[in-house]
Amino acid sequence: MRAFCAFPTGLFVVDGESVEERLTDVSPSCVTTAAETVVCGTSDAGIWRSADGGGRFERVDGDALESTHVTALAAGPDGTWWAGTEPSALYRSDDDGRTWRATPTPVTTLASSDEWSFPPRPHTHHVRWIQPRPDDGDALALAIEAGALVRTRDGGETWIDRVDGGPFDTHTMAAHAAAPDRVYAAAGDGYYETADWGVTWETPEDGLDRTYCWSVAVAPADPEVRVLTAASGPRAAHGRGGAAVFRREADTPWTRVAAFDPDGLLAPVLAASGERTIHALSNRGLYRSSDGGETWERVALADAPAERPTGIALAD
Repeated sequence: MRAFCAFPTGLFVVDGESVEERLTDVSPSCVTTAAETVVCGTSDAGIWRSADGGGRFERVDGDALESTHVTALAAGPDGTWWAGTEPSALYRSDDDGRTWRATPTPVTTLASSDEWSFPPRPHTHHVRWIQPRPDDGDALALAIEAGALVRTRDGGETWIDRVDGGPFDTHTMAAHAAAPDRVYAAAGDGYYETADWGVTWETPEDGLDRTYCWSVAVAPADPEVRVLTAASGPRAAHGRGGAAVFRREADTPWTRVAAFDPDGLLAPVLAASGERTIHALSNRGLYRSSDGGETWERVALADAPAERPTGIALAD
């Protein structure tokens, strides 16, 4: 298992006991992978691509993303790649991330877009997360930070605006192949789940003592096993520390994972693989659980940068 661990100061490629750093001259903001291709978005230099599993990266030049602030990436179930930006826009690639084009209809044509705003930079907003539907390459849920969770069923030809009762400030989402209508959303305004692909939402937060939610992962073997990271607010998540890791099965309350001491812990980012394996990346290193989040061990990056990670991607 290789892990691609993004921090604002560089991308670490972890392969067993080997750790190599890449892209130290740019600022990685997101990362994803499929097969041997790794795509990393940056806040200052567009998209970088590796065709050899992270050995060598080249800048994706000559397209609309060359110098854009790339804020989100995803690989769809049909081989399509997606990229979100600031200001909010969505791009797709049908050639393994080599070239990109904007979606036919800008997401900013939605009525709610007049109300979107990112508090630290209130003049703008961005695509915070892209969640492909597991069984349909053209169906996506898109998190706008901040202001909406919106959807498309046709690859951006048309858009479905936010719904009443849905998350306002989604940070990350997860989906599951065995339950394709479900979406799990970690948001600044709480934790949300939908069983009908975003038409209606519920907020199962029993057991959470922190509800500024940051990252969520679901065990591949069981859509009822969720792991969540959360803090008391943005300063605790991103600055002074105080984030925690929680776990929930079926309809039971959330329980806090004792392996992660909140003191000084910046919001970890999560990724799932295998059947019940979850990885958590934070300013304390890369941790792995092989039992759906019950027990954890640190496997790499004991001297991780003292900053909140910006993304993690896993490859067999």
